[in-house]
Amino acid sequence: MKLSTLICMAFGAVLLSPGAAHAQQVEPDSLTLAKNEFEENFYEALKQKGIENYDKAIVALQRCLVKDAKNPVVYGELGKNYLALKMYAEAEQAYLKARDLEPTNRWYWQGLYDVYYETKDYNKSIPVVQKLTEWRREYYQEDLVSLYMYTQQHDKALALINEMEQTVGMSNKREMYKLEILSTSKDSKGQKDALEAAIKKDPKNEDNYIDLIYLYSQAGEEAKAEDVARRLEKNIPESDYAQVSLFKFHLNNNDGAKASQSMFKVLGSRKVDGKIKHRVLNEFLIFANNNPAFMPDLAKAVTYFEDDKQVNVPKEIGKFFFNKRKFNEAAQYFEVGLQQKADDIEGIELLLYTFAESGQYGRIAEKAPEYIALYPTQARLYYYAGLGANKTKQFSSAKSYLEMGLDFVVEDPDLEASINYQLGEAYGGMGDAKKKQEYQAKAEKALKSKS
Repeated sequence: MKLSTLICMAFGAVLLSPGAAHAQQVEPDSLTLAKNEFEENFYEALKQKGIENYDKAIVALQRCLVKDAKNPVVYGELGKNYLALKMYAEAEQAYLKARDLEPTNRWYWQGLYDVYYETKDYNKSIPVVQKLTEWRREYYQEDLVSLYMYTQQHDKALALINEMEQTVGMSNKREMYKLEILSTSKDSKGQKDALEAAIKKDPKNEDNYIDLIYLYSQAGEEAKAEDVARRLEKNIPESDYAQVSLFKFHLNNNDGAKASQSMFKVLGSRKVDGKIKHRVLNEFLIFANNNPAFMPDLAKAVTYFEDDKQVNVPKEIGKFFFNKRKFNEAAQYFEVGLQQKADDIEGIELLLYTFAESGQYGRIAEKAPEYIALYPTQARLYYYAGLGANKTKQFSSAKSYLEMGLDFVVEDPDLEASINYQLGEAYGGMGDAKKKQEYQAKAEKALKSKS
C-alpha cells in the first residue's frame, strides 16, 4: 500500500516478479480487437511498453484510437505509458477518458490514483480513493486516513480511525495518527503543564514521563522531549522506556553508536512492548541503509526477533532492501527468514529472484532444485532451476527442469513465455539452433496470448 508503513513489495515492470504488496495495474480480462490493423497496433503497443519504449507504444495506441475512438482499454494503456514518461497531465486525461467509458473498471480508478499520488495531488486523490474503497474497503481506507492527514482534515481522519478501530482493530500507524491529532488539540498545553506538575509531585511515576515525552515530540519540541527523557533516565535509572526516547534523539543527532546502544537495551527489555521494539528496529533499518557502517548492528538487532511468531522480521527486512534494489542485502535476509520458516513459498521465490537480479546464478542452480523437492508442482521453481542451469552451462539439466515446469503452468502467459525462452537458450547451448528458434517463437506467442 502506498501510504502504509508496511514494507511493501514493488517489483517493477519485470517479466517474472514473485508478487507485489502494492496493487499493480493488470491487463483487463477481455479485449475485443476486431480488426487486423487494430490488433497489430495494439500488440505493437504492448510489445513497445514491455521494452520500455513508451513513446512508440503511445504512437501505436493513437493509431488504435483512429479505428476505435471509444475503446476504454486503449485509453487505459495510454495512461500507463504517459505515466511511465511522467507526462502526468496526459496520463490523467487518458485515465479519465477510460474511467468515463467504463466506470466500473477498478484499474482505471487505480491509474488515476497513481497519477495523483506521484504528483502529490492529495486533494484529487481523496474522491478517487473513496471510490476505490468499493472494491477493497479496508485496503484503501488505510490510504484514505493518510490522505486526510496530509490534507489537514483531522476531523475526517479521526472519524475514520475510530470507525476502523471498531471494524478491523488498531494499527501502529493509525494509533500514531490518533495520538498526533489528540496531542495537537487546543488543550495540549494544559496536558503538558499537568504532566510537568505530576512529575514534580511524583518523580518515580514512569508513565508521566512517557506521556510528556510523546506530547513534546509531537509538538516538535525535541529539546524539551530530550530533557524529559534524561530526567526519566536520572530519576528512574532502570527505565527501559527512557532508552526508547534517547534512541530517537541519538538518531536525530546522527550518532549511530549511541543509537545502537539504546536500541539494544530496548530490544533486550522485557518491559518494552513488542510494537515499540518493531518501531525502533524499523527506524534503525532506515538509518543503517543510509549509513552502511552500521549494517552489522542491524544484523545483530534482527536476531532479537528470532522467536517472533507474528512477523518474519528477516523476511520483512529483505523486502525493504529488495525495494531499494539492494539485492545482495535482500538475499542475506531472505535466507535468514527461510531458516525461520523453510516452506515459505513467497520467501523462496523472493530469494531466487534476488539471486537472479544480482547475478548469483550458481546459487540459483544450487537452491532451486532443493525447493522443487518442497513444492514439486510450483512451475516458477522449475523456471529458476532452468535459468540457473543455463547460466552455469548445464544445458541438459536446464532442458529437463524447464520441460517439467511447462507441465505445471496454469494461465500464466508471462511464466510460460519465460520458460519457453529459457528452453530455447538450453537448446541453443546444446547446438540446436532450430529448436532454439522454435521455442523463442513459442515465447512470443505466449506473450501475445495475454490479451
